[in-house]
Amino acid sequence: MNCELIKRNPRTASVVLAVVVAIVATALETFRLRYANYLVFTDSTLDFWNGVSPYTQRFVDDHGRYFLYTPVFSVLYLPFALLPKWLGPFVWNLTNVALFTTAVFTLPSRYDAWKVKIYLFLLLILEQSVFCFQFNIVVAYVFLFAYSLMERGKSGWAVLLIMVSATTKVYGIVQLLMLFCYPKVWRNLCISVVAGVALLALPALKVGFSGLVPCYLDWWAMLSQHQSAASFASLLYTWPLNLLLSHYRIVQLVTVGAIIVFFFMRHSNWSDFTWRATALAVLMGWIIVFGDSSETHTYIIALAGYMLWYSLQERHTLVDRVLFWAMLIFFGIIPVDALVPARVHNLLNGTFYIDVYLYAIAWCRMFYRMAK
Repeated sequence: MNCELIKRNPRTASVVLAVVVAIVATALETFRLRYANYLVFTDSTLDFWNGVSPYTQRFVDDHGRYFLYTPVFSVLYLPFALLPKWLGPFVWNLTNVALFTTAVFTLPSRYDAWKVKIYLFLLLILEQSVFCFQFNIVVAYVFLFAYSLMERGKSGWAVLLIMVSATTKVYGIVQLLMLFCYPKVWRNLCISVVAGVALLALPALKVGFSGLVPCYLDWWAMLSQHQSAASFASLLYTWPLNLLLSHYRIVQLVTVGAIIVFFFMRHSNWSDFTWRATALAVLMGWIIVFGDSSETHTYIIALAGYMLWYSLQERHTLVDRVLFWAMLIFFGIIPVDALVPARVHNLLNGTFYIDVYLYAIAWCRMFYRMAK
């Protein structure tokens, strides 16, 4: 890439780099038939519309992985599923890169001096997610879009986005807590209920209203089976919290309960821009670092929240700077096989969970700033 272009317009250069890498990554995986996640999304959607449940062991055996998304996903994803399988992966990945890019560069003006830095910090994990055709990119940019809309006084639209996220992969529902920081909270909570019910009812277009409950029960059963089938990249799988893994729901309830308690205890801070960003970063991090099925790619959500917090700090301590660069290395560089041998990644992150510990320390710092 032309060095003069980078100096004159780093934003354009960053976006061009992201798009080029996304196209190359998508082409490599598609033409080598290594686009398993995309096939899971597509085949599960087509199965749903053909009257076949994707929440079965047969689907897992055929695809080598679970389909963990709600029936709502199978309704909303249909336009992508109908595309030819040589075209669909490109449309899916490039659409997500474009929307993620837009979400970062349309953050509130307080981030103007940091938007390129935020984008570059997240770029490597973004491309990892693109390489694997991940849905976590969608969850991340919905968080960012909803946050920006709320800060601009458009909470109604933000609620609709939050509920789309919540009814496809659940994660986004925690952002509803942020509504208390903005005007018309009860109106917006009512909108969330109406929007949630309407979205959850969408699968009735295929299965009818009588088939909704069995459909969601199948999905819930698959979630439970998936959680017990493997090891994941969250604190619940690291020592010493792995001793509590059999009681992971209790750990999750206690930690989210602490967030909620301090959130309302600090209600006088709700009008402060930096505090709101910190609270959102804590929520975005909690769903991942205390999740029961988090993977490395999933941290694009947590790290997006972390950068909302980090970029607003008036002063970065030595610990903050060390964590910043360490997470860039352990989440951005080490997982890339072209840069670091896979065995090194498996040892450092897969065995010793260094990436998880690093983020957990950063999360605790953000939680402390929110709670004090």
